[in-house]
Amino acid sequence: MSVSPPATACDGHGLCAELFAEWIELDDWGYPIINPAAVPPGLEAHGRRAIKECPKVALRPEAERANDPVAR
Repeated sequence: MSVSPPATACDGHGLCAELFAEWIELDDWGYPIINPAAVPPGLEAHGRRAIKECPKVALRPEAERANDPVAR
C-alpha cells in the first residue's frame, strides 16, 4: 500500500501527519509531504487510519488513485 493525496483535494488540515507521523510530514503551509515508498505492513493500520480520518477525504491508497481518472 502507498498513500497519496490528489493535489487539489487537500486543504492542509495536517491531521494525516498527526496520525501517521512515521510516513507524512507537513510543508511550511501545512500540506502533506508523503513518503512515496510502499508503506511497510507494520504501519498499514496507521496509514488506513490517516486515510479514514482525513476531513477532506483527500488521502487514498495509491491503487485507488491509479483507477481514478480525475486523480491522474
